Formats: sequence, structure tokens, C-alpha cells
Amino acid sequence: MNIDPHAPPRPVVFDPVTRDLDVIVGFDGSTQSIHALDYAALEAQRSGRVLTVVTASGAPLPVSTAPLPSKLRDEVPGDAAKKILSDAREHLQGYPGRVNFRTERGDATVVLRELSTVAQLVIVGARGRGGFLGKIRGSVATALPAHAQCPTIVVSGGSASSETEGAARFVPQSDPRPVVVGIDGSEHSRVAALHAARAAQDRDATLQLLMTLPSLEGWLDWYPELDPIDQGVINRRQSQLEQSLRAEVAWLLGHYPGLSVTAAVKPGDAVAQLTKATHDAQLVVVGTRGHGVFTGVLLGSVSRGVLLRAAGPVMVVPDLQDDRLSDQPGPIR
Repeated sequence: MNIDPHAPPRPVVFDPVTRDLDVIVGFDGSTQSIHALDYAALEAQRSGRVLTVVTASGAPLPVSTAPLPSKLRDEVPGDAAKKILSDAREHLQGYPGRVNFRTERGDATVVLRELSTVAQLVIVGARGRGGFLGKIRGSVATALPAHAQCPTIVVSGGSASSETEGAARFVPQSDPRPVVVGIDGSEHSRVAALHAARAAQDRDATLQLLMTLPSLEGWLDWYPELDPIDQGVINRRQSQLEQSLRAEVAWLLGHYPGLSVTAAVKPGDAVAQLTKATHDAQLVVVGTRGHGVFTGVLLGSVSRGVLLRAAGPVMVVPDLQDDRLSDQPGPIR
């Protein structure tokens, strides 16, 4: 059988009811992983899901012709992992929800990718100490979303400090900022919008659909007859897209009645607009890929670009099967 390497991968079967793990957070004791742990604790509380804290006992051991002593092979990595999980337990003192702690051995991306097959959501910090969450943004923080079998949230920046103690630290606070999702009319972006709607509902927040309109500069390469200063062309196209977005809003409200949903078409580059939104939204949601030439790419240029530049949390939603697409609107033209 010939397999087209550029063909899009098949959607991942995703049924939250059949997944054994709810919210997973990768933890290595670094500052960024502590922010991710705080974020995951609140996420689990908002949605009423179980929190699982995961750490790795180390990367695979180096190749050697001589056998390693069992203490070096097993106890040392295990002891380090136990200390890390002990720090996580101490940090979560007073957490009122159910929480599990587990140690896995191996590369962080592989560990979390495997767990994502049985999880509803995975959360990681933008960077870690190097052993678990990666040395720089772009290692685990971008490699994991590209291969995860469930939505992933990458937490950038710090978390809001709380002056309260005990269980009160983990009570989600009201946040007037919206949840923003990038949409382009593809089925994949609509799956991302459905997960964004769930996140907005859990947060009692407004969901904002954001579609971008490329500048005329790019169009002129293909349509040189267009007047580069004809603002009317841009205005007409923007009006057409806004009309299409109204159908997207109506569809989402059919599945999430009562949710506050707004939509906007903004001229400019998708990465720039969505990155800007990370400064003002409590969560930005993107699909791993959307419309584009290289449909076989697991992590598209937009999602990767936003992850690399984000100032706040970003959820990346893989191509998941979703029965709710059966009544989706027609294609955006």
C-alpha cells in the first residue's frame, strides 16, 4: 500500500467518557512547571475533573558496555522523582479536589504523549529545567502539542499570586477576559472552537471567534489587476467573512446554549493577531493545523508561531473526531 506522506492524518478518536485520566500536568519543580501546576489545579476545579501530577524519573540511560549498579539504574532517578512529587504535594496542600501523583520513566515528550492517549487534557509549562519540560520553548512545549492525542495547554508567563491560604487558593476567580479561538472554516478549527467553548463555559467567560483577513499585498502576487489601494475590496471581503462567522456562532450556540459568543474578522497575519490576543485573553485556542498547502504537517505554522510568541496560556487542539461536526455550517468562501 502506498501512503501519501503529505496526506492529512486521520482524526483521533476522542471520547472523554472512555478516557481514564482527566487533567494531567507535567511537573519538574521548575518555576514554569509550578505555574503550570497552579493553572492545572484551577482547571481541574473549574471543570470538576481529577488532577494527575506527572514527573519523569530521567531521560533514557546512556549506552554503556558495562552494567550499571542497580542503585544508579533505579534508586537514584526514582529518589529524585519522589522528591519532585513531594514538592508538588507540598505545593498543593489544601487542594480540595482529588489529585493523583505518578512517576514515569523516559523522555518527557514521549511520556506525556503516551499519557495523552488516555487523558482529556495535558498541561505543561512553556519551559522547564531541561530534563523534563525542555530547555527552551520549542522542545516539549511545541513537540508535545504536535503529537498529543488530546488538547494541550502550554502555560506561558507567571500565574497570579494569591494572598489566601489553604483550599481558598484553589477557588477559581472571576475573570472578565474572553477565551479566544482562531477559526478558518476548516473542520479542524471547528473542533478547536468546540473545545474553546467548553473552556469558556467552565470559566463563565465570553468566547470570541477570531478570523484573520490577509492583507492585499499577498493577493497582488496572484491578482495583479487589483488596485492595491482599493479599500473597498478589503471591506467587501471582510463583510463576507463576518456573515460566514454568524453561521459559526449560531452553530456553536446550538451545542452550548447560553454561552456568550462574539466574532470578529481582523485584517492582518494570523500569528500576529492571535499572539496579540494572548496578552488580553485568559486563554487562546488554536488547532494544530488548518487550511494550508502542507496538510500533512502535524503542527502548522500558525499554532507553532503562536506558541513561540505567546504571553499567556495557549490551548492546542489536535485533529479529533467529533460527532458534533455532523451539523456544522457549510464551507467559508
